[in-house]
Amino acid sequence: MTDEEIRAAVAADVAAVKAVTDAAYHHYIERIGVVPQPMEADHAANVAAGRVFVTGDPVIGLVVIEEHEGHLYLDNIAVHPDAHGRGVGRRLLQFVDARARALGLPEVRLYTNALMWENQKIYPKFGYEIVERRVDGPYDRIHYRKRLD
Repeated sequence: MTDEEIRAAVAADVAAVKAVTDAAYHHYIERIGVVPQPMEADHAANVAAGRVFVTGDPVIGLVVIEEHEGHLYLDNIAVHPDAHGRGVGRRLLQFVDARARALGLPEVRLYTNALMWENQKIYPKFGYEIVERRVDGPYDRIHYRKRLD
């Protein structure tokens, strides 16, 4: 598999999914004051449920998606810091759009922590618009959606 290909994760990928997620989110712990939810996810359950898609050999990026009525929810996108600047995130976001379209869903939804300001610069560049800002327990989140053509 090349860094360009994206495939469904399998059980053998669970450790890599955790490692990439941890590497991508670890630096946010100090900033937001809590462990980011993607780091605490049940990666094995997500992989077993068919919600995780990976790229790279070894894995350098991933998305966790969930199909809902009327939209595809992007639960997590993570790119290993060593792979930043190589277009991995862009390819993963394009994959999510294509997956939503293939499922006949008109939009993609996601949220990000309000203190993860890097994400707030990225998502609008890919067509996402802010829907609302909401506090959920210790998390202050900005919710986005992208309407697909």
